[in-house]
Amino acid sequence: MNEQMWWRGAVIYQIYPRSFYDANQDGIGDLPGIISKLDYIASLGIDAIWISPFFKSPMKDFGYDISDYRDIDPIFGTLADFDELVLKAHALGIKIMIDQVLSHTSDQHQWFIDSREDQTNDKADWYVWADAKEDGTAPNNWLSIFGGSGWTWDPRRQQYYLHNFLTSQPDLNFHNPDVRQAVLDNIEFWLKRGVDGFRLDAINFCYHDAQLRDNPAKPKELRTSIGFDEKNPYAYQYHYYNNTQDENLGFMEDIRSLLNKYPGAVALGEISSEDSLKTMAEYTQGDSRLHMGYSFDLLTDNFSAAYIKQVVESLESRVSDGWPCWSISNHDVKRVVTRWGGFNSNDFAKMLFAMISSLRGSICSYQGEELGLTEADIAFEDIQDPYGITFWPQFKGRDGCRTPHPWQHDSVNAGFSEGKPWLPVASEHFAKSVDLQDETADSVLNSYRHFNRWRKEQPALRYGDIKFIDTPEPILAFVRQYQGEQLLVCFNFSEQSQTVALSSLTQLSDSLTAVSGHKLTSATIVDGVLQLPPFGCFYCKLEQQSKSVN
Repeated sequence: MNEQMWWRGAVIYQIYPRSFYDANQDGIGDLPGIISKLDYIASLGIDAIWISPFFKSPMKDFGYDISDYRDIDPIFGTLADFDELVLKAHALGIKIMIDQVLSHTSDQHQWFIDSREDQTNDKADWYVWADAKEDGTAPNNWLSIFGGSGWTWDPRRQQYYLHNFLTSQPDLNFHNPDVRQAVLDNIEFWLKRGVDGFRLDAINFCYHDAQLRDNPAKPKELRTSIGFDEKNPYAYQYHYYNNTQDENLGFMEDIRSLLNKYPGAVALGEISSEDSLKTMAEYTQGDSRLHMGYSFDLLTDNFSAAYIKQVVESLESRVSDGWPCWSISNHDVKRVVTRWGGFNSNDFAKMLFAMISSLRGSICSYQGEELGLTEADIAFEDIQDPYGITFWPQFKGRDGCRTPHPWQHDSVNAGFSEGKPWLPVASEHFAKSVDLQDETADSVLNSYRHFNRWRKEQPALRYGDIKFIDTPEPILAFVRQYQGEQLLVCFNFSEQSQTVALSSLTQLSDSLTAVSGHKLTSATIVDGVLQLPPFGCFYCKLEQQSKSVN
């Protein structure tokens, strides 16, 4: 694969810098902390790191409310620290991707400070402003994901401004070409500093309906949600007008045109819409839009072989030449080993990572996933997330997956910081610390490392097509095919042993070559029957075309 295609099949390790490692011991992780752990990161066998926001910010939404896109917040370090991070990561063969939060800024960004002064200044049309209705109420019924109206009254302008998230996160007006260009210029600032790509936060939220039409109500029986709690009033509407507008596709093409000037630079879009898989396919179509997209469809509570098959097949049926990126954990959802069953099993954590890494696409792997970390239970008085504070106790927020990374089992705060951590270290995470897992040959950490190295030797897993095989629960089976090689892959999602006749997987049961070396709990074949142990897996090469796979 050429350099421009490094991202195909890549494993991208997400770092939430507040919680990774605290180099200056003030209780908050920082860029020097990441630098000091680059050897550890390289040992994981990943291809790139994606760093969540570290820009200047009042931290109302912990960095996703940016007040200066071109500088580092002092709690995280300096631009010189960032330059050192890029240099040292590249020396280790690690690509650097950073978050870009384009749809909105902080209300403390100078653009918004200027814009809200009056209706005639040169930034007056840089945000989404609208007059009140005759009765003084908001311009329409759009809601904020974080609760309540998506509009807030500003007494200086005598108008409402739109915010799809916190009131302190006003939405930019992308219908204004000056805004689009300013945003692109901010992206290029980081390209010139050597970054290899961007994770684009809430990228389908850039444009709004210029007519400000009301969103239609969603019937109660259809109020399912992906990416937010279904009891959140946000689930009561079809979000046809406050995001995912057709004009956004042109902006995706503008981003791609810019990135094409920097060979190897890549864009990964986070997409949450009424039909996220459809939007994901549209946003990655051809070679003129985003390189990759990911949705929340595998970040839900749904966990079954049928569900994963349905999600992936749905995307595959819509995407032609686009490329997906799959994720089962991130900084916004419960940690996957808790969310998908809460099994107290290292084999479960190992199997989940192998499964997501065997689908067609690239992978975003969240820090702590390599340790098999569980969701932390945060007491209300310790909650920092404004989302959780608003919706407590129905929704406890996102802090449970954001607690500090445990490095040393016998050190204060598990070696994360000598200062009081911004979130408490989960007591159960001490036993899963890096130092303990380093010394345990069959730990989740060492399995993660080994599997990543092994997978790089399997081109069918990194680049191949995918076709699923109909199997009963709890077995997931599919074939990856690349340049004439076929690899049959099976997983047991259960804590009980399972069997499946090889004849139901392929008619060529005497033409199988088991692929070993992954060091996962593996299946055996007895008298034409595949015997899968709890959370077991099976990889084998098919020597000829299997007529039963269609």
